[in-house]
Amino acid sequence: MVAQTRGGGQASPQKLKFHDKLVGKGLSTDALLKKLKNLHTQLAELDQDRVDTASLTTVRKELIHNTILLHKDRGVKAYAACCLADILRLFAPDAPYTHNELRDIFQFFFRQLATGLRGSDSPYYNEYFHLLESLSTVKSVVLVCDLPNAEELMVDIFRDFFTLVRHDLSKKIELHMADVLVALIDEATSLPSELMDIIMAQFLDKNVGLDNPAFRLAVQVCNSTSDRLQRHVCQYFTEIIVQHAPDEELDDIRKAHELVKQLNKFCSPLLHLVMPQLEEELRVEDLALRTMATQVLGEMFADKGGADLVRKYPTTWSLWNLRRNDKSSAVRLAFVEAAHRLLVGLPEQRDFVEETLSAKLLDPDEKVRAAVCKLYSQLDYETALHHVSELQLRRVADRGLDKKHAVRIEALNSIGKLYSLAYPEIENGDQGAIKQFSWIPQSLLQMSQSQEVKAAAEHALAEYVFPLTASSSKENEIEEPTWTDRLLTTMRFLNERAVSSLISFSGLKIARPSIYERFIQCCKENNGGIIDENEEETIRKLNVYVQRLSTTFPDPQKAADDLCAFAKLNEGRLYKLLETCMDTQTGLKSVVKSSREFLRRVEQSSAGILPTMTVFLRRASLRLVNQSSIPSLLRHLQRGDPTGDGHAPSQAQLFANNAQVILTSVSKYCPIIYKAHVGELNKAIADENPRLVEVCLQALAALAKWDDELVPGDKRTSERVVRFALDSNPRLAKYSARLLAVSENKEEVCTEIINTISEDLNNADDHRLVSRVAVLAELARTASDAFESESEVIMNFIVKQILMTPSPPDPDDMDADAEWVEKVHIPPSMNKKIIALKVCRNRCLAHATSDTALDMATPVLRMFFALLEHGGSLHVENEDDPKVKARMRLQAAVSLLHLSTVPKFATFVSNNLVSLAIMIQDPCYQVRDEFLRKFISLATHQQLPPHFNVIPFLTVHDPEADVKSMAKAYVSLAYRAAPPSCVQLAYFRVLRTQCCVVPGVKMNHYELIFVQFLHLLAHHPDFAVTQESLPDMAKYIDFYLESVASAENVSLLYHLSGKAKTVRDSESHLYSENLYALSELAQHIIKDLARRHSWTLQSIPMKVKLPTGILRPLPNAEAANKVLKQVFLPPDALDWLDQTRLARANTTEVRTSDRPKTIRKFAEKRKKDDSRSNGHAKRLRGSGRTKRMENSSDESEEEHPDSDNSEEDTGHHKNSSIEGKPSLDSEDDPPENRRPGRDARTRAKTLYESGSSSYSTVYRLDDVPG
Repeated sequence: MVAQTRGGGQASPQKLKFHDKLVGKGLSTDALLKKLKNLHTQLAELDQDRVDTASLTTVRKELIHNTILLHKDRGVKAYAACCLADILRLFAPDAPYTHNELRDIFQFFFRQLATGLRGSDSPYYNEYFHLLESLSTVKSVVLVCDLPNAEELMVDIFRDFFTLVRHDLSKKIELHMADVLVALIDEATSLPSELMDIIMAQFLDKNVGLDNPAFRLAVQVCNSTSDRLQRHVCQYFTEIIVQHAPDEELDDIRKAHELVKQLNKFCSPLLHLVMPQLEEELRVEDLALRTMATQVLGEMFADKGGADLVRKYPTTWSLWNLRRNDKSSAVRLAFVEAAHRLLVGLPEQRDFVEETLSAKLLDPDEKVRAAVCKLYSQLDYETALHHVSELQLRRVADRGLDKKHAVRIEALNSIGKLYSLAYPEIENGDQGAIKQFSWIPQSLLQMSQSQEVKAAAEHALAEYVFPLTASSSKENEIEEPTWTDRLLTTMRFLNERAVSSLISFSGLKIARPSIYERFIQCCKENNGGIIDENEEETIRKLNVYVQRLSTTFPDPQKAADDLCAFAKLNEGRLYKLLETCMDTQTGLKSVVKSSREFLRRVEQSSAGILPTMTVFLRRASLRLVNQSSIPSLLRHLQRGDPTGDGHAPSQAQLFANNAQVILTSVSKYCPIIYKAHVGELNKAIADENPRLVEVCLQALAALAKWDDELVPGDKRTSERVVRFALDSNPRLAKYSARLLAVSENKEEVCTEIINTISEDLNNADDHRLVSRVAVLAELARTASDAFESESEVIMNFIVKQILMTPSPPDPDDMDADAEWVEKVHIPPSMNKKIIALKVCRNRCLAHATSDTALDMATPVLRMFFALLEHGGSLHVENEDDPKVKARMRLQAAVSLLHLSTVPKFATFVSNNLVSLAIMIQDPCYQVRDEFLRKFISLATHQQLPPHFNVIPFLTVHDPEADVKSMAKAYVSLAYRAAPPSCVQLAYFRVLRTQCCVVPGVKMNHYELIFVQFLHLLAHHPDFAVTQESLPDMAKYIDFYLESVASAENVSLLYHLSGKAKTVRDSESHLYSENLYALSELAQHIIKDLARRHSWTLQSIPMKVKLPTGILRPLPNAEAANKVLKQVFLPPDALDWLDQTRLARANTTEVRTSDRPKTIRKFAEKRKKDDSRSNGHAKRLRGSGRTKRMENSSDESEEEHPDSDNSEEDTGHHKNSSIEGKPSLDSEDDPPENRRPGRDARTRAKTLYESGSSSYSTVYRLDDVPG
């Protein structure tokens, strides 16, 4: 018993002087109260060590009389309790009462405290406080532990105290209460379970926290008695777990685990014996229990004392970490959800936690992957900056290309939120923030090019990178300069591709009137279904636009339903708001205001369509760049480097560079935005900053072309523009010529300029000549009559003095073997040749409608094809600079695409399509990339003949995965957006009439071209009926079918592949045999595809009109039967194909780090006949189609390893020839007469499958998330 003891040897003991009777008849309450006060005063003054206890005998007995303990007056009982407390103090350590009397006394004590100690303003507060203080300091309360009903009494005391402490009492009272309870726990021989329930209940209260007095009291008691309570807490926890079977309700078990978390946070020493229990739960088979243990331990390790917990319980920490690979996804999910707090709470284990979360980003379960991604969206800025690596954030961003939509959403939103948090620091130039977060917009823009990811990436860009939030206190206001600065700041960290994607995201590239404007017009005409006239046509148009728009959404079916529902709403105010947002003359503030109102009204009218209409609004409106952006952009451009070189690293110069990019894009795609700023543009061309003048000239020229009424008419401006046209700056000259070509007196001015230039051609140096030719390229197209007045002189000079002049490599050039030079570094000697090709092209386009168009264009077309055949030179014997050749063949190929938009020229190009198509497999990566981009820009608007769509399918073997992914994305989007083919309808129509089918866009552009695709492969330089070549040909066909084939059209494709054996090639019998072999191969692949997808191959008696220019009918029925019966594939061909596919399936794909596209450089100078670059063997262009017809064998030559990529570029290639036929090549043949081998495809395939591109790794991770 802990109690104060009396000392001995006192000389004069103190005696109580009080002799009045406390019990007796006729004693009034006031008199009794007066006597008790006097008694209390005297007892309080007595010293425990000197008191004569014999003098206390009378009052000791009278104080426990029922007339006092049960008195009705509160004062009497309050003073009686104080006197009894003093008696116990003075008699300590021996109590002068029996057990029953002590029981009554303590019950009396705590009744008084429970009813009277309610606050300092309550009656007799001082007496109650004295009682509590005496119990706390004297520790007389420990006498309770010796009573027979001690446990029951202790439970009552704990219950009363935890109830009483909630009345917001003073801190001293809380401390005294804690001392009383601690004394009881320390002295008790055993603790009743009810008592533990009372204590533990305080940790499960909904108002848990140190501001809760009862919780504070429980924490203080537990921390003071932790050694004593450890066993009882463990028993309490164990009983809850044991008493509940696995199939019962788990609420109590969850509460027990919540209790453990609270105890760990405030009273961690209590859990010493509970930790082994939790560790054991990690091993149990019960899923719910294992999940809860994983979650609880994760939070415990992440708490403030987590590091100590890890050191104290290492086995528990190790076992918890193993739950990251638990067989149940629910446990792994709990592990991930608990792990994010470890990033902050457990710095010692941060590297381990990051490594673990990195692995979980590839978890097989999408919920786990999504949880890891979401984890990073919950981090604050400081944590993300200092406690997460940039590599880890990039891994999260990679999940934006995950196969599952939920994972993509969480990943993109997470990195978007982090960028939003970091932007203020990025804007201020904080290098840590820039390094850690500035790459995020570029990553989002790159991923937005994927159709599956497009909507999610756009949402992240709109919500977090470019949020339309007000910078002022007024909700509906946003400052244009601040908005433009954010745009320009973000662009500082974008590469050229990302900037292009950003311009697309802004909506500038949309052709106007846009599809969104046409949809709104159709909605108006539809009038909610009440149509006065042309009902069928109106409904048809609306359905067409709904179908085209819906294909660009993640869920086309829901998008179509939502767009139809919007049309049915037929609310004029919604149409007006959308038109305001889409209007090119609307400013930023109006866009923001109208957007908010539109979304609010849609939510009120039909909340279900809000997500679809939000995407619609975002894509339709000019929110990123609009007419109010122009003044800010011009000011930033004017502040840039006056010399116009654009390379200064200052913030002003970087902003000027980006402003120029945006303004140039506006001029190129949507010049009408400049309409309200014509005066500013006219004023700016008088500025001394050449870049500002250039941009404004381009803007005025584009605006004038859009609306000729906006052409500057004042004399001073016109004279200034004429001077620019004759200036030595090629870009100023070009845009000036473009502007003059639409001016009021354009015939007179253009003729004068043409005459001046034609007289100066022979005297101009290279720099001035570039400017002259640039003007000619513009006027050849826009002022053809003026150009033709001097066309003989001009064309003679361009062909003989520019194009036919050799361009040998510069002996002083350190990169003489490099095959590419960026546009800004093109020397004038090269630039004049490139622009000269544009002169030829534009002259043909200007006369496209004339009767002599083909006669004029034929020499030009032949020249372009000669450039393709000879690798970029007009003559095969020319030893031109590789950089010049790459640029020339690219310009030739692009020019052919442009000329193919004219039907007269398209026929000529189509007959030589093979040479143009294989440009997509050019040795130089930049040539392939630019050619594909130009093709997509023209094909997207259906400007090219349908069969040109075979070109993207040749990218399947490209060593750079971004080329293939870009081609695949184009085909996927274009095919989905095209109107359906209606094969079934066509089929039944044919049954009735047996007439030729008139196909729709989808059938004509992507399905009926299958025969032309097989024909193209038959002419491919790498084709051979060998074990090495056929699998590569099969991969082309696989790529096509993967992009186009479906259950609806597979029968048509099978029918078309069979039709290829009913005709012959128009050039040679050898190519016919190639076509027949490919026909059989395609049929086998289609049958296998149909079997794997459970598609039915039906007979289609459809008369398909095959292309006549490249194919001819067989001479007679006998020849047709012979071809149909003969098998052109080798017997082992299908086995070869199966072996190759199996090998590909078993190949381990290695993830490579992100690397930029660099220009390949070689260790030694290459010869023109065997030069290679970028994983492709450069084909011989000089032999022409005749030599390709004569040669049919494959040959490999020793590769020259790339000095920068030698590990990727090594490999062995075997010679092969057509089985059963003698090789037409011999060792005596000169190299230029031999057919190019399959090295290009083999090497490209090797690089591609080894993961040479960073983009390919992202897609591979999507395929196998685990």
